[in-house]
Amino acid sequence: MNRDSRLSGVLHVLLHMAEQDRPVTSEVLAKAMATNPVVIRRVMAGLREQGYLRSEKGHGGGWTLACDLSRVTLRDIYEALGSPALLAIGNRTEAPGCLVEQAVNAALNQAFRDAEALLLERFGEVTLAMLSADFNQRLAARGGHHDLESAHAS
Repeated sequence: MNRDSRLSGVLHVLLHMAEQDRPVTSEVLAKAMATNPVVIRRVMAGLREQGYLRSEKGHGGGWTLACDLSRVTLRDIYEALGSPALLAIGNRTEAPGCLVEQAVNAALNQAFRDAEALLLERFGEVTLAMLSADFNQRLAARGGHHDLESAHAS
């Protein structure tokens, strides 16, 4: 089963962008994320519509952050992506005739709701500024400098 990694990927891109002092093109971001620039443009356009990004066309154009990282949480970005499914497991059938399966579904559904509520609560507590601070602490410990284009070169 494929897992939805859009949230992880978008957070990754946003944090790289936070380290840039100029617009970043879809091509550069796509290369870093090992995907197609069309995919990057589609996702970024949704974030621009939500006010998290700006885009500039033409030579020297690209994507820039349009938000204060300390005011944006993981939950904000998760919701901007359309709130993809958080859990990859589910019930065998949603409306079983069997009473045993009804009991199983009731227990699992409650656990799923509880897990999702806890996860969303935690997403709401973590800001992009906190992730950026963690990144910068890791970078300082390594003694390096940030370069988006070489960070993912292989």
